[in-house]
Amino acid sequence: MNRLIETLQNIWKIEDLRKRLITTILFVLVYRFGSYIVMPGINPADLEALQNQTSGGLLGLLDMFSGGAFSHASVFALGIMPYISASIVVQLLGIAVPYFQKMQREGESGRNKLNQITRYLTVLILLFQSPAYLVNLSVQLGRAGAAMPQGLWFQVSSVIILTAGSMFVMWLGERITDKGIGNGISFLIMIGIIARFPTAIVQEFASRLTDAAGGLVMFIAEILALLFVIGLSILLVQGTRKVPVQYAKRVVGNKQYGGVRQYIPLKVNAANVMPIIFAQAIMFIPITLVGFSHSATATGFVSAFTDNTGFWYNFVFAILIIAFTYFYTAITINPTQMAEEMKRNNGFIPGVKPGKKTAEYLDEIMSRITLPGSFFLALVAILPAFARIAGVSMAFAQFFGGTSLLILVGVVLDTLQQIESRLLMRHYDGLMKTGRILGRTGSVSAY
Repeated sequence: MNRLIETLQNIWKIEDLRKRLITTILFVLVYRFGSYIVMPGINPADLEALQNQTSGGLLGLLDMFSGGAFSHASVFALGIMPYISASIVVQLLGIAVPYFQKMQREGESGRNKLNQITRYLTVLILLFQSPAYLVNLSVQLGRAGAAMPQGLWFQVSSVIILTAGSMFVMWLGERITDKGIGNGISFLIMIGIIARFPTAIVQEFASRLTDAAGGLVMFIAEILALLFVIGLSILLVQGTRKVPVQYAKRVVGNKQYGGVRQYIPLKVNAANVMPIIFAQAIMFIPITLVGFSHSATATGFVSAFTDNTGFWYNFVFAILIIAFTYFYTAITINPTQMAEEMKRNNGFIPGVKPGKKTAEYLDEIMSRITLPGSFFLALVAILPAFARIAGVSMAFAQFFGGTSLLILVGVVLDTLQQIESRLLMRHYDGLMKTGRILGRTGSVSAY
């Protein structure tokens, strides 16, 4: 406890870090306040059907990422996900289109161009998603016996409000990155996920006491299980395979360059949470078909794939995650490019010839570490289903694995690592007595 108090005092002593923390808190308060501002013309009392619709599935994931703004018909309802989608599209274009590849190699100016293209693409996505959100909102209000205001002006103004709200959230994320403690976009997603945690744990605690389903002992067992799963997620996020790289010694004048050994940290889970998101999108298709059908109940094949606690749903879900992990790792990690850059900088892996042999060696390593990483990722993704089978409520079970837990663990580790780097830069002790906190890259950033 004394060390914690001392660390907090050291953080407060550093003027730059203190300003960044205060700035981040203020931006987060603005974000949370905006999440409860309901769109003009919508009665918050009529949103029960929309909130029931977002209790699970892909819409539940979107609602979690937006911190509940989606289910509250807030001006921030679409959140940051359109920007994330645009970023993924631009990233994929950078792999397939030579024009985008050229911009990626142009350094800072190229990144600025790509960021601008991402913003334009975000607006374009929002102009499609906003009307779709309004159509869904109208249907859900109709189920609640209410009606959404009609007219062209309401439709146009609502699209403008939703688009502007999402772009404002993007701006807040960029400001947190520049003026706050960094990782602005990821930090806002984390805040949206954490916002649901207090309500979920209170409801779970109350249900255990009232339903006589194990009582306080069962609740404590759930907390211990959650801590264990968090530990597994930390291992998955930080797991790396360090490949040694030796750089040739060069003497320029009286100075010596190179001649030292460094390491390339290859992540066990290089795809992060993207395979889970892709797999969830595909698994949501049967549920969507049932929703559009006129049948009140689903049977057979569709029934098996609409039960997210059933065997076949989770088995196919895990297989899709493993497949998408290999796919996304293959398109984001380029061993040939890594080998070429290493050769240009007079670097080589001891015992491996530069060039093609190095690329084959790196590719072989990635294939070997991706296999256990993909299985581990699939296990973490289906843990909420096991929690539901054990009797954990749906709201609390979401924190036992899946996208939400991996994002929480990754962003928290990155944030703590950045704070620790600034402490060490000012010659203060870090956040831990021994060792240092590692970010998602698996290495301590330079400070």
